[in-house]
Amino acid sequence: MRVLVTGARGFVGRHLSAALRERGHDVVEADRVPHDDALPIDVTDALAVRAAFDLAQPEAVAHLAAQASVPASLEDPRAAFEINALGTLNVLEAARAAAGAGARPRVLIASSADVYGAQPPDRYPLLETTAPNPRNPYAASKVAAEALALSYAASFGVDAVVTRAFNHIGPGQDERFAVAAFAAQIARAAAGGRPRVSVGNLEASRDVLDVRDVCAAYVALLEGGGTAGEIYNVCSGTATTMRELLRRLIEIAHVPVEVREDPARMRPADVPISVGSAAKLHGATGWTPRISLAAALRAVYDDARARLVASG
Repeated sequence: MRVLVTGARGFVGRHLSAALRERGHDVVEADRVPHDDALPIDVTDALAVRAAFDLAQPEAVAHLAAQASVPASLEDPRAAFEINALGTLNVLEAARAAAGAGARPRVLIASSADVYGAQPPDRYPLLETTAPNPRNPYAASKVAAEALALSYAASFGVDAVVTRAFNHIGPGQDERFAVAAFAAQIARAAAGGRPRVSVGNLEASRDVLDVRDVCAAYVALLEGGGTAGEIYNVCSGTATTMRELLRRLIEIAHVPVEVREDPARMRPADVPISVGSAAKLHGATGWTPRISLAAALRAVYDDARARLVASG
């Protein structure tokens, strides 16, 4: 089938496009910064989104375009809402128009486990029925996007599903994200640079997946798994502290480093633990994570080393 991927040149978008092509699908990439054959798209521009749909004529849509940084959302909450909430509204409106013209594309709206915020201990692992408790503008904008998707499924029959992906790592991730930042600093130390790693809160525990497993879940839903108007967690079901993730990366690199807390890397209202249940997704699609945490961390570190070499 023909799949339109918004945010196709981003971290997850690149991996998802590759995963879809491996399954034999025709991928139409769309991104704010066009590259090669990617369609130019600003999701806050309703006409641009409609034009992308008209050109692509998609049978499925993966809406990944987002402002995905919590610190950036703290600096500019309005931009986070315009991109994440208004952008999702524009995608859903375009899908609604397509349905009116005789098509009914499956639309995957990529949300985030960050919407759960902090929860009482007895609610872990988190289920899709757990009430959101957003603690930053990014999470709040994703709650709004989810609500729009569910309302368009209920009110207009748009074939929309929502995913709440927990933390995911892999090659190509921006250093704004903790594990990628750890790996990059350790790689520089291994190459003879300063043997120091600046960190934020290492006591936080996160449910971490390889991005390729996340994309496999998205593919399963785009291919028709799951039910319109439903939310699906994408997670491993196991929480690992940031301290342990850092320790494993240092062990992979075999390089001594000094670990130093950096106040600039600390988040206000940080969530102490985030771990979910993917039972609903597994029941709907058969999906289960296949890449071990050890293999995922090795891929992140190898990518950091390769990028360091490429940069000269």
